[in-house]
Amino acid sequence: MPLTFCSIGENYRVRHLLGEAAVRQHLNELGFSVGSPVSVISRFGGNLIVKVKESRLAMDRKLASRILV
Repeated sequence: MPLTFCSIGENYRVRHLLGEAAVRQHLNELGFSVGSPVSVISRFGGNLIVKVKESRLAMDRKLASRILV
């Protein structure tokens, strides 16, 4: 399921990354590799605050929808 559908505060693991190679590489550089722990901290507007490994990141809905958990 896409990260955009995840419940706030629940823990998930990255299963797959969608998109072109450059998008997948960018997500990997941010810490979203297959098997990485991830959770949604909050939502505001169309954006999400996400915890991946030990970092918190803000991302738009379009990018978050490319992360499958």
